[in-house]
Amino acid sequence: MQRGRLRVLLGAAPGVGKTYAMLEEGHRLAGEGVDVVVAVVETHGRAATAALTEGLETLPRRGVEHRGVTLDEMDLEAVLARRPGLALVDELAHTNAPGSTNDKRWQDVEALLAAGVSVLSTVNIQHIESLNDVVRQITGAPQRETIPDAVLRAADQIELIDLAPQALRDRLAGGRVYPAERIDAALSNYFRLGNLTALRELALLWLADEVDSALRDYRAEHGIDSTWEARERVVVALTGGPEGETLLRRGARIAARSSGGELIAVHVTTQDGLRTANPGALAQQRALVDTLGGTFHQVVGDDVPRALVDFAKAANATQLVIGVSRRSRLSAAVTGPGIGNTVIRESGNIDVHIVNHEAAGGRFRLPKLGGALSARRHIAGFALALIGGPLVTWLLHLARTEESITSEVLSYQLLVVLVALVGGFWPAVFAAVLSGVTLDFVFVQPLYTVTIDDPAHLVALVLYVVIAVIVSGVVDLSARRARTARRAAAESELLATVAGSVLRGEGALQALVSRTRESFSLAGVRLVAGEQVLAVDGEPTRGGDFTSIPIGTRAVLELHGGVLAASDRRLLAVIAAQLDASLEHTDLRATAQEVGPLAATDRVRSALLSAVSHDLRRPLAAATAAVTGLRATDVELTTADRQDLLETADDSLRTLAALVTNLLDVSRLQAGVLAVTVAPIDVEDAILPAFDELGIGPHDAELDLAPDLPPVLADTGLLQRVIVNLLTNAQRFSPDGTPVRIATSGFRDAVEIRIVDHGPGIAPDRREDVFVPFQRLGDTDNLTGLGLGLALSKGFVEGMGGTLEPEDTPGGGLTMVVSLPAARDQEGTAR
Repeated sequence: MQRGRLRVLLGAAPGVGKTYAMLEEGHRLAGEGVDVVVAVVETHGRAATAALTEGLETLPRRGVEHRGVTLDEMDLEAVLARRPGLALVDELAHTNAPGSTNDKRWQDVEALLAAGVSVLSTVNIQHIESLNDVVRQITGAPQRETIPDAVLRAADQIELIDLAPQALRDRLAGGRVYPAERIDAALSNYFRLGNLTALRELALLWLADEVDSALRDYRAEHGIDSTWEARERVVVALTGGPEGETLLRRGARIAARSSGGELIAVHVTTQDGLRTANPGALAQQRALVDTLGGTFHQVVGDDVPRALVDFAKAANATQLVIGVSRRSRLSAAVTGPGIGNTVIRESGNIDVHIVNHEAAGGRFRLPKLGGALSARRHIAGFALALIGGPLVTWLLHLARTEESITSEVLSYQLLVVLVALVGGFWPAVFAAVLSGVTLDFVFVQPLYTVTIDDPAHLVALVLYVVIAVIVSGVVDLSARRARTARRAAAESELLATVAGSVLRGEGALQALVSRTRESFSLAGVRLVAGEQVLAVDGEPTRGGDFTSIPIGTRAVLELHGGVLAASDRRLLAVIAAQLDASLEHTDLRATAQEVGPLAATDRVRSALLSAVSHDLRRPLAAATAAVTGLRATDVELTTADRQDLLETADDSLRTLAALVTNLLDVSRLQAGVLAVTVAPIDVEDAILPAFDELGIGPHDAELDLAPDLPPVLADTGLLQRVIVNLLTNAQRFSPDGTPVRIATSGFRDAVEIRIVDHGPGIAPDRREDVFVPFQRLGDTDNLTGLGLGLALSKGFVEGMGGTLEPEDTPGGGLTMVVSLPAARDQEGTAR
């Protein structure tokens, strides 16, 4: 039986039109003669979607009893018995009710495909298993229904149903996605513009990766080795040399010239790990790759050009960027063509860019005296030459014949090689010269002289010394590379261990100190700053000698119980640099914590001074004028006039008292002397008293309080005053007869209180101005305050650890959103 085909419509978020597109495609295929049935469609109350099911055969659903409730699920057996040509199955990631044949709907779809029934289904990007945690970080909403990536990637066809984020928000605001009561919370939570943009990008990237994987599979199945330039892929070869940054930036520019170009950096290391590279420079270049938006790869291969070309072909690269060789002309002439020529010859149809740089064509330098071997090995080499030379000479002299010159030369050559292996370059040169002179003096005619009468003997002696020098140089170079590799491995292990310790929750300072003691086998290590011990590990010796290493100007690292060799200083420098960076980070964090409150206090102090000189003037002047009028003796006041003046004085003094109370409260709050009692409270305990204070009745406002909200951490009195201020503003700007609306909802680890009006609203570029004292945005009514209420409300909310933000009201108006942290129980979860 031929397996059915699976076609999936992928969306970035609910409401983009996946189900609608699925039903439209069902109508189109039915019109072409395909046997189409609707196995299951979730309309979510959308009339347009429900209307589109008309004209298509719809199979009845099967009722499943669960905890006294009947749940409707797709009837798998009915679809299998009907055996249509195409089944429309909505929401592929849906979890079936307990007692169903399969736990997941995608398992039902697998059964249909196995029976030869083709399926057209839908799924959102947040339901893909590998992206579940990423979507949760973006939206703050966990997704419990997921589908394995392998199931989705096995689909025969995946299509993206795309919709611009703002268009989706407009569709939501128009009531075409959710009922009216859910629109405000949806727009402010999951369907925020930033969330939708990120989800859309995530969907496009996932689908692009799926298309790229399908292309690689096709090329592999058909044995296609040539490059297909579906998009530019620029591979940059890094050696760890100083030219790396130049090559990376050039590669990034090449990739940027084509839309969707990809930057790939690769470093080739040999299997023995001895190829010279600067680990620090390579780490910096890797960080630069991340900054440029590329990816870094490391491959192993003894044949560097071949490994580089093979990697580029495997990555389907279109461009390959390498640097001009750093070798001198003399070195290039001796060793032959470099990597660049080989890469060009082997690259095929991949374009190769050879980039010049400042480090190209380095000048010839004499090798430094000394080598990678220790002084002890040098001494051992000289000792072997001084002892072994006379011993070999004595043994050869005892067995000397006229035809033994060849064995004598080879015996001395063996001695020189042994000295080179033990002592390196200079002991080998000494042994070569000494044995050459001895060979000429004892065994070459004329005997017991250092003269050579045969030119061939002179050439042989020179070659003898040259061979000794080459062998000793190879030994010295191998030792140097081995030591470099061991040192790099030790540094990498140290840094990896420290990073792992920090990730597991240990402090960076303590992890570095502990690893230092372990790495150098010390009795104890301390990090001290003056008299303060910042970190300690082991048992520092009391009164004994220790080595002090300055860590910048902040601290000193004390090493107890051992003396470090000079070769260990470089590794210790790595640790010192890490400690210095960690201390600097700690200092900067402490400084930031000190400066933040000071800046906030300064801003509030400035606002308070402005308020004292501005807002107090109007009610004070009105009260003064009223009292002066009452005390006037030259004017006869009627009873009504006297009553008006008393009311004016009373209203002004009340306003003045409220203003002074607000100013003093904010001043005390910023000064840290106002007792803000933050405790778990229910938001209703602040909302309902605010209604009573303002005398708001059912005809003036609508309440939409979400059930089962966790308590919030807030001060009941301050929160009530915030709500009073916001409700007063909302009532003031709402059209006559239009009630304001107050709603509550939960989002992530916070509870949001939304005060909604349908007034003129505020332009997006002016919204921050409403929180600046005395900013009234053109309002000329001087009878209802001077613009201090919202500034004080924002200060109160932030003092309780929350936020106050303005948003557009769907259909026009302004929504003020108070977000407060939810109270947590002892296990750390919102309760």
